[in-house]
Amino acid sequence: MPGAAFAADPLAQVICAPPSELVDRLTHQYGAQLAGMGLRTVEATIEVWATRRGDWTLVQSYADGNACIVAMGEGWEPSPRATRPDR
Repeated sequence: MPGAAFAADPLAQVICAPPSELVDRLTHQYGAQLAGMGLRTVEATIEVWATRRGDWTLVQSYADGNACIVAMGEGWEPSPRATRPDR
């Protein structure tokens, strides 16, 4: 993955790579941990990665083996609920 993809304005372009590359970059370079995930469609899942500083990254993974960072931000607050909400 080119280093320019993680430039100062990360949303200036869509950042896509194999999921293992994105996970490696998020965990080792940015210190992010998986905060939650869910099924978006039968073809895609969504993951939220967050750092202790409160930065967050939204990653969408596709059935074709590709993953893209679709949003990034700051001020992440973990939910005080330790369990899934009632349905």
